[in-house]
Amino acid sequence: MERVTLRIPKQQIEEVERMVETGEFPNRSEAIRSAVRDMLNEQTADSRQRESTSKRGWAKV
Repeated sequence: MERVTLRIPKQQIEEVERMVETGEFPNRSEAIRSAVRDMLNEQTADSRQRESTSKRGWAKV
């Protein structure tokens, strides 16, 4: 794994800490990795949908 340093607003880190404290994630790193995975999956799905729409040759209504 690569190490990445980033700045996140305090309020967002506090929310992540709450998720860790409630057991939703084992630690902050895993919570952030999960968020990145979700974002990438969403982007991939959006890209596939755009490709599918453009290949149809007609406008999406």
